[in-house]
Amino acid sequence: MARPKHKFLKRIYQKEPISSFLIVMGLIQLVIGGVDSQWNLFSLGFGLVLGAFFVRWSQTRKHRLESERVLPRRYLSPSKSPRPLPRWDDE
Repeated sequence: MARPKHKFLKRIYQKEPISSFLIVMGLIQLVIGGVDSQWNLFSLGFGLVLGAFFVRWSQTRKHRLESERVLPRRYLSPSKSPRPLPRWDDE
């Protein structure tokens, strides 16, 4: 069961490492602040996690908009070049 989770987390972390790092860092601050009753650290971690999720959402949204844009197809002409390219031989 741990193996599929590990692959999923690894794929997400490799896809967007900056926002993933910010989420992990924010979660660590959130847990430390919650356990030790340090509410400033807890709120800082919570804000960092929310900011990282916003960054990830904006990156995926931008990527999705770029992928939806249709590029025109371009074809090469069927005729060959009028003369062949020169050869570079070591003489």
